[in-house]
Formats: sequence, structure tokens, C-alpha cells
Amino acid sequence: MPDRSPIRLKTISEFHEFMELPRVQHPLVSVARFEDIQRQCTAPFSRIMDFYSIAIKRNFNVKMKYGQQAYDFNEGIMFCMSPGQVLRVEMDHTREQKPTGWNLLIHPDFLWNTPLARTIKKYEYFDYSVNEALFLSPKEEKRLIGIMQQIDEECRSNVDDFCQSIIIAQIELLLTYTDRYYHRQFITRRMVNFQVLDKLEAVLADYINSDQLLKQGLPTVTYISEKLNFSPNYLSRLLKTLTGQSTQQHIHDKLIEKAKEKLSSTELSVSEIAYELGFEHPQSFSKLFRTKTNTSPLEFRQSFN
Repeated sequence: MPDRSPIRLKTISEFHEFMELPRVQHPLVSVARFEDIQRQCTAPFSRIMDFYSIAIKRNFNVKMKYGQQAYDFNEGIMFCMSPGQVLRVEMDHTREQKPTGWNLLIHPDFLWNTPLARTIKKYEYFDYSVNEALFLSPKEEKRLIGIMQQIDEECRSNVDDFCQSIIIAQIELLLTYTDRYYHRQFITRRMVNFQVLDKLEAVLADYINSDQLLKQGLPTVTYISEKLNFSPNYLSRLLKTLTGQSTQQHIHDKLIEKAKEKLSSTELSVSEIAYELGFEHPQSFSKLFRTKTNTSPLEFRQSFN
């Protein structure tokens, strides 16, 4: 039996060695070209990297797998990974086009004691799934590659007191542009994304109108995301862009809608309704109800009498 455990690459130097790339110019930051990869992978493999990866790929002859779904990337896309994520890669040897693109690698140690060490965590796209890659226009792709080339040039220059500050500033610019382009993607794909809203409503309705609330408790963001085949962060940001509300807020709205129905059409006590809706404590239900409606469950019921 072959060893199917993921390959762990702890340093950027190890990544270069594994992919048979030229020797690194900087131990904590590197910009690698996919054209320079010499390693020929004949069998599928999974890898874990202990550093950030920001990749812009075109004509990339691989299929990446997230969960049970494979995603075939042939056009210009951008995919970001945070340290510790598992990625499965399968080479597609039927393609004749040579893969092109750029891969920026940043070790967390490079960010130590800088503001970016804290703010990089706000960029949720590092935790998006493979199927949530950023599709770039030629103009956007050119701009981002230009920034990566400047970082590469700085890595190859003599290290001095300004080197880290300059590279950090360029990384921040790259991340800001990526954030802007993801926002653009949510808007330009609005028609497709609104279909997600319909699916979300269906998943929530099915969960709340069945016995799952009693058996499994309140629906979680993770559960809903998995049902819709999105990562939690991507789904919440998509919904925020479309509706102004996160996934959690949509869940709460659906629960309150069901609570209103029970309060107005049944004789169940507030505690019984809370239990049927999956709340462990009636106080938590009453607090959420008041937050959403500016009235208590009992006050709402009395308004119908």
C-alpha cells in the first residue's frame, strides 16, 4: 500500500527543493514561476505548506481536489492558501500547453512584529476553497503579476534595512487589490450568486421544518456551507455582498420566522417553542427574539389576542 499521508513542506526552501525550482533568493519570501517547475508528478499527492501561498495560474495542467469535487483550471485564476491547509493535486498529462503563472510564498516568520502579521488574518480569501478561486481579467492579472515581479526583484537585491518594509508594503498592496477583485467577482456574478440565495432558503427550510432541530440542535454555519458546497467564510462574504447579512444572520432570521409562526398559531409555551427550535436554553431564544424584533416572545403573542 502506498503512503497516502500528505507531504508537509515546512520551509520555502523545502518547497523549492520538492518542486525542483531554482534555489531561493530569500529564506522567508519567494516568487516562483510555474514555468520553472521541473518536478514531474506521475501520481496524485496531497501537500501541506507551513506558509502562505498566493498563486496566479494559467494553462495549469492539474486538477485540484477539495472534498469530493475536482476543479479543472485552464484560465487565469488566483488562489490563496494559508499555512496548514491540505491540497490534493492530480496532474493532467493529456494537455500539451505549458503551465504558466506566478506563486508568491510568504513564511509567517517574515511578518513577525509587523502590522501585517495581525491584519493578514482579516483577508478571508486565504481560507476559501479551491472552487472559490478568483477569476481575473487580463488587466487585473497583469497588475497583480506586476506586483509579484517587484517583490521578486526586491528579494533578489541586496538585503538592507529597507528590504522587509518594501516587500511588506507590496504584499499589502497585492492583498488589497485581491480583496477588491473578489468584491468585483461577487457583483459581476450576481445572477449566479442569487441562485445561491434560493438554495440557502431551501436548505434552511428543509432543516427547520423537519425533525433535525430536535435531533441536532440549531443549524450551524458550517453545516449550511457544506450543504451549499462553499467554505464558511466565502459563503458569508457572498451573502453580505448580496443581502448585507451573514450566513448566521440568515439562519437567525429563518428561526425567528418559524418562532413567530408557532407563537401566533399554537398554544405552546415559550420554553417549548425554544426547545422545538433547537435552543438549549429558553433565555437564549428570548434574547435572540428580542434582538431581532424589539419585543419579547410573550409580547409578540399577546399582540395577536
